[in-house]
Amino acid sequence: MPLPNRRDFLHASALAGAGWGVGAVPGAVRGAAPNDKIRVACIGVRGRGNSVMQTFAAEPDVEITHICDVNQPIREQRGAELAEKTGHKAKLVNDYRALLDDPAIDVLMVATPDHWHALLTIHGCLANKDVYVEKPASHNLVEGQRAVAAARKTNRMVQVGTQMRSAPILREAAEYIRSGALGRVIFGKAWETDRNGEVKLAGPSDPPAGFDYHLWQGPAPERPFSASVVGGHWRWLFDYGTGDLGNDGVHRIDYCRYLMGLDTLPTHVSCSGGKFFFEDDQEWPDTMLISYDYPGKILQYEMRLWSRPRLNSLTEGAAIYGENGWLLMSNTNWKAYDGAGKLVKQAESSQGQIQQAHVRNFLDAVHSRTREDLTQELYSGHVSSAMCHMGNIAWRTGKKLACDPQTELFDDAAANGLRGREHRKGFELPEV
Repeated sequence: MPLPNRRDFLHASALAGAGWGVGAVPGAVRGAAPNDKIRVACIGVRGRGNSVMQTFAAEPDVEITHICDVNQPIREQRGAELAEKTGHKAKLVNDYRALLDDPAIDVLMVATPDHWHALLTIHGCLANKDVYVEKPASHNLVEGQRAVAAARKTNRMVQVGTQMRSAPILREAAEYIRSGALGRVIFGKAWETDRNGEVKLAGPSDPPAGFDYHLWQGPAPERPFSASVVGGHWRWLFDYGTGDLGNDGVHRIDYCRYLMGLDTLPTHVSCSGGKFFFEDDQEWPDTMLISYDYPGKILQYEMRLWSRPRLNSLTEGAAIYGENGWLLMSNTNWKAYDGAGKLVKQAESSQGQIQQAHVRNFLDAVHSRTREDLTQELYSGHVSSAMCHMGNIAWRTGKKLACDPQTELFDDAAANGLRGREHRKGFELPEV
């Protein structure tokens, strides 16, 4: 089945305008019948995807209609588990392209490896589906820009899975900072510090029965099958992942910049780092110190994947510094201190509640058809993802880079050459 092209999209739009298929105009249908189920197709359900699928399934106005995964045993297992839990049998699908023209699907949930995130978002939007996509929102800057353009052109609701944006404690912390309690805020720092395991890749082999490796590779360059790569080590390779910066760092960078009131990309980025600890097969660095420069403010990110000592008692978190005090943000709580280091205010929540709230926020926006209702709408998620890409590009070029926040272009040819890549034949990036 060919990938959708611009002609397919225009044809689909015409059908939607004529009222063909309830999935084509979900807002209009639900406006008349607010108790209708939101029908969700879940793409990528092995690990994180299974967790997010279960979060969707727990909502009373959701029906999981399709489970899509290139690994046949996984999709069959998840289908059986979901049927036992909910009493509903979802359709099992290998190729996501079979979902795009199905009017019985309102939403695509995307939790594949990073190299598929943007392409699935784009195709979902062009097929008039709303999309919930795991972080990072893209594999590179060009893909991210294209996804934002697709969502804007089709007016789809797209939520990025940086779930802390839906946490009441994050909003409370932001309100505390904006009240002026810290005074003028100039500097923020986000970090990851822990001891990761080594990355050792298994040699080439044949894919197991029931695993569609051609589709798993998708837009990435052709390379031999490796069980350890598809098993999770893809995250540490240039072709598929974005390193731990795009994996965990995106969360901390996102809530650090939110607390600092930074809504756009920085004007300059620089990075010191490299593979200093592990002698293994991972390609991304194990150590990074990145500076993102804004007019009058600096956001810094520190990554140590080999070091157990924590920063401010946290393996991962963010600290916001003002002239009269500072605020410490973790994944489940925040603490505010005055200039003398005295704890003056705090609040906490649970990670499970936060993920459920993020999915609920997305579903409410699917009902309302109001992009502003989303706590992490695609453009905002793209900014945080793009900052990870920018940090990686600064590391790969070894230069301090100036960046135009509007065009997302650098002042360096080598850096601009790393903004995107050529997609493999059959999985090209659509024009929007």
